[in-house]
Amino acid sequence: MDKLDDEKIIQGILDGNNELYREIIKRYEKKLSHYLRKFSNDRDDVEDILQVVFIKAYKNLYGFNTSKKFSSWIYRIAHNEGINHLKKNKKNKICLDDVEYKLIDNKADINKETDGVLLKRDVECALGELKKKYKEPLVLFYLEEMSYEEISDILRIPKNTVGTLILRGKKILREKLLEVKKEYE
Repeated sequence: MDKLDDEKIIQGILDGNNELYREIIKRYEKKLSHYLRKFSNDRDDVEDILQVVFIKAYKNLYGFNTSKKFSSWIYRIAHNEGINHLKKNKKNKICLDDVEYKLIDNKADINKETDGVLLKRDVECALGELKKKYKEPLVLFYLEEMSYEEISDILRIPKNTVGTLILRGKKILREKLLEVKKEYE
């Protein structure tokens, strides 16, 4: 099963083997859950959104164009559901203060671990303050490790625009992090 690509599994589902959808869930559950945490820090919310994503994907599977990448298509559904969640809950600023961190490993350097956690928190908070048009491409490119083409498909913007938004977003993010650094000094 691991050797089959997503599009062949989807074709199998479309041909009547609905059990194959379990493989799609298995492949995308962790990835989409991680992505959806950018829209909500609440685990229950993320699980609820994820469930809606898988249901909508399944219901709309016959509308999926098998010549396109399935991953971009399902991320687009997740993206839309994440945006719907934000609109419904009006939680546009997301910081990781509530997220559990595993700080101490018996052999780890505590200062190094703490610095890493603080940097991660600062980046996440600064990222949460970015306008949506910059935040989304940055998250998809750097955190979800997607190509410009995949981001273009998910956000429905030209590939060149993706590059421009990532460059501008990085510049704004850098400026926000410099502000935070000045606050520490």
